[in-house]
Amino acid sequence: MSAAEALKAARAAGVHIGIDGDSLTLEAAAEPPHAVLDLLSRHKADVLALLRIRENDRSGADWLAFVYERARIAEFRMGLSRAEAEDRAFDCCVVEWLNRNPVRSQPGHCLRCGEAEDAHAPLLPFGTETTGHAWLHSRCWSAWHTSRRAEAVAALSSMGISN
Repeated sequence: MSAAEALKAARAAGVHIGIDGDSLTLEAAAEPPHAVLDLLSRHKADVLALLRIRENDRSGADWLAFVYERARIAEFRMGLSRAEAEDRAFDCCVVEWLNRNPVRSQPGHCLRCGEAEDAHAPLLPFGTETTGHAWLHSRCWSAWHTSRRAEAVAALSSMGISN
Protein backbone atom coordinates (compact mmCIF):
# COMPACT_ATOMS: atom_id res chain seq x y z
CA MET A 1 0.00 0.00 0.00
CA SER A 2 1.20 3.52 -0.79
CA ALA A 3 0.80 6.93 0.80
CA ALA A 4 -1.85 7.81 -1.79
CA GLU A 5 -3.83 4.71 -0.86
CA ALA A 6 -3.48 5.59 2.85
CA LEU A 7 -4.86 9.07 2.12
CA LYS A 8 -7.71 7.56 0.12
CA ALA A 9 -8.58 5.18 2.97
CA ALA A 10 -8.51 8.05 5.47
CA ARG A 11 -10.79 10.21 3.34
CA ALA A 12 -13.17 7.29 2.84
CA ALA A 13 -13.34 6.97 6.64
CA GLY A 14 -14.25 10.66 6.94
CA VAL A 15 -10.84 11.78 8.19
CA HIS A 16 -9.56 15.22 7.16
CA ILE A 17 -5.76 15.30 7.21
CA GLY A 18 -3.62 18.39 7.66
CA ILE A 19 -0.01 19.23 8.45
CA ASP A 20 1.47 20.86 11.54
CA GLY A 21 5.25 21.01 11.13
CA ASP A 22 6.40 17.40 10.85
CA SER A 23 3.14 16.02 12.23
CA LEU A 24 -0.12 15.01 10.63
CA THR A 25 -3.29 16.47 12.08
CA LEU A 26 -6.47 14.43 11.89
CA GLU A 27 -10.03 15.68 12.17
CA ALA A 28 -13.02 13.35 12.08
CA ALA A 29 -16.56 13.23 13.40
CA ALA A 30 -15.84 9.83 14.99
CA GLU A 31 -12.79 7.85 16.08
CA PRO A 32 -10.98 6.73 12.89
CA PRO A 33 -10.64 2.98 12.34
CA HIS A 34 -7.43 1.49 13.74
CA ALA A 35 -6.49 0.20 10.25
CA VAL A 36 -6.57 3.76 8.87
CA LEU A 37 -4.46 5.11 11.73
CA ASP A 38 -1.98 2.29 11.18
CA LEU A 39 -1.72 3.06 7.45
CA LEU A 40 -1.15 6.74 8.11
CA SER A 41 1.48 5.93 10.71
CA ARG A 42 3.36 3.53 8.41
CA HIS A 43 3.30 5.98 5.50
CA LYS A 44 3.61 9.21 7.47
CA ALA A 45 6.70 10.57 5.71
CA ASP A 46 5.25 9.91 2.26
CA VAL A 47 1.84 11.32 3.27
CA LEU A 48 3.56 14.49 4.51
CA ALA A 49 5.46 14.72 1.22
CA LEU A 50 2.24 14.38 -0.77
CA LEU A 51 0.44 17.04 1.22
CA ARG A 52 3.28 19.52 1.60
CA ILE A 53 3.69 22.16 -1.07
CA ARG A 54 7.35 22.67 -1.71
CA GLU A 55 8.76 26.18 -2.11
CA ASN A 56 9.64 25.62 -5.78
CA ASP A 57 6.33 23.94 -6.62
CA ARG A 58 3.01 25.39 -7.58
CA SER A 59 0.56 26.42 -4.90
CA GLY A 60 -2.98 25.10 -4.83
CA ALA A 61 -4.13 28.34 -6.47
CA ASP A 62 -1.54 27.90 -9.23
CA TRP A 63 -2.78 24.34 -9.86
CA LEU A 64 -6.38 25.57 -10.04
CA ALA A 65 -5.40 28.25 -12.55
CA PHE A 66 -3.53 25.60 -14.57
CA VAL A 67 -6.52 23.24 -14.71
CA TYR A 68 -8.98 26.06 -15.56
CA GLU A 69 -6.71 27.29 -18.34
CA ARG A 70 -6.44 23.79 -19.81
CA ALA A 71 -10.22 23.37 -19.63
CA ARG A 72 -10.81 26.66 -21.45
CA ILE A 73 -8.34 25.68 -24.18
CA ALA A 74 -9.94 22.26 -24.64
CA GLU A 75 -13.46 23.71 -24.71
CA PHE A 76 -12.95 26.72 -26.95
CA ARG A 77 -10.05 25.75 -29.20
CA MET A 78 -10.74 22.03 -29.49
CA GLY A 79 -14.54 22.26 -29.44
CA LEU A 80 -15.00 19.77 -26.58
CA SER A 81 -18.03 19.86 -24.33
CA ARG A 82 -17.45 21.42 -20.91
CA ALA A 83 -17.43 17.98 -19.21
CA GLU A 84 -14.96 16.57 -21.77
CA ALA A 85 -12.79 19.68 -21.44
CA GLU A 86 -12.69 19.36 -17.65
CA ASP A 87 -11.78 15.66 -17.92
CA ARG A 88 -8.96 16.46 -20.33
CA ALA A 89 -7.76 19.35 -18.17
CA PHE A 90 -7.65 17.11 -15.10
CA ASP A 91 -5.62 14.53 -17.04
CA CYS A 92 -3.20 17.31 -18.09
CA CYS A 93 -2.91 18.34 -14.45
CA VAL A 94 -2.10 14.75 -13.42
CA VAL A 95 0.62 14.52 -16.07
CA GLU A 96 2.06 17.88 -15.00
CA TRP A 97 2.14 16.74 -11.35
CA LEU A 98 3.91 13.52 -12.35
CA ASN A 99 6.46 15.48 -14.38
CA ARG A 100 7.13 17.84 -11.46
CA ASN A 101 7.42 14.96 -8.96
CA PRO A 102 9.61 12.34 -10.61
CA VAL A 103 10.77 9.23 -8.82
CA ARG A 104 14.20 7.71 -9.21
CA SER A 105 15.75 4.43 -8.20
CA GLN A 106 19.16 2.87 -8.33
CA PRO A 107 19.76 0.42 -11.17
CA GLY A 108 19.79 -3.24 -10.25
CA HIS A 109 16.42 -3.65 -8.54
CA CYS A 110 12.86 -3.00 -9.66
CA LEU A 111 11.29 0.00 -7.96
CA ARG A 112 7.89 -1.76 -7.81
CA CYS A 113 8.67 -5.35 -6.75
CA GLY A 114 12.24 -4.97 -5.45
CA GLU A 115 13.50 -7.98 -7.40
CA ALA A 116 16.80 -7.93 -9.26
CA GLU A 117 17.24 -8.02 -12.98
CA ASP A 118 17.71 -11.42 -14.60
CA ALA A 119 17.91 -12.82 -18.13
CA HIS A 120 14.13 -13.31 -18.32
CA ALA A 121 13.20 -10.06 -16.59
CA PRO A 122 15.47 -7.18 -17.57
CA LEU A 123 15.09 -3.85 -15.84
CA LEU A 124 14.04 -0.95 -18.03
CA PRO A 125 14.52 2.76 -17.32
CA PHE A 126 11.35 4.85 -17.19
CA GLY A 127 11.49 8.64 -17.17
CA THR A 128 13.74 11.20 -18.75
CA GLU A 129 15.37 12.71 -15.70
CA THR A 130 19.03 13.60 -16.12
CA THR A 131 19.55 12.61 -12.50
CA GLY A 132 18.19 9.09 -12.93
CA HIS A 133 15.28 6.89 -13.86
CA ALA A 134 12.78 4.61 -12.24
CA TRP A 135 14.04 1.09 -13.03
CA LEU A 136 11.24 -1.42 -13.52
CA HIS A 137 10.50 -4.83 -14.97
CA SER A 138 8.10 -4.50 -17.90
CA ARG A 139 5.59 -6.66 -15.99
CA CYS A 140 5.69 -4.18 -13.07
CA TRP A 141 5.17 -1.00 -15.08
CA SER A 142 1.36 -1.05 -15.21
CA ALA A 143 0.91 -1.46 -11.44
CA TRP A 144 3.64 1.13 -10.77
CA HIS A 145 2.05 3.62 -13.16
CA THR A 146 -1.38 3.08 -11.59
CA SER A 147 0.12 3.74 -8.16
CA ARG A 148 1.92 6.88 -9.37
CA ARG A 149 -1.29 8.20 -10.95
CA ALA A 150 -3.09 7.58 -7.65
CA GLU A 151 -0.40 9.62 -5.88
CA ALA A 152 -0.93 12.49 -8.31
CA VAL A 153 -4.72 12.35 -7.93
CA ALA A 154 -4.41 12.32 -4.12
CA ALA A 155 -1.98 15.24 -4.12
CA LEU A 156 -4.20 17.28 -6.43
CA SER A 157 -7.28 16.35 -4.43
CA SER A 158 -5.60 17.64 -1.26
CA MET A 159 -5.40 21.02 -3.04
CA GLY A 160 -9.08 20.93 -4.02
CA ILE A 161 -8.59 19.71 -7.59
CA SER A 162 -10.54 16.62 -8.54
CA ASN A 163 -12.31 15.08 -11.46
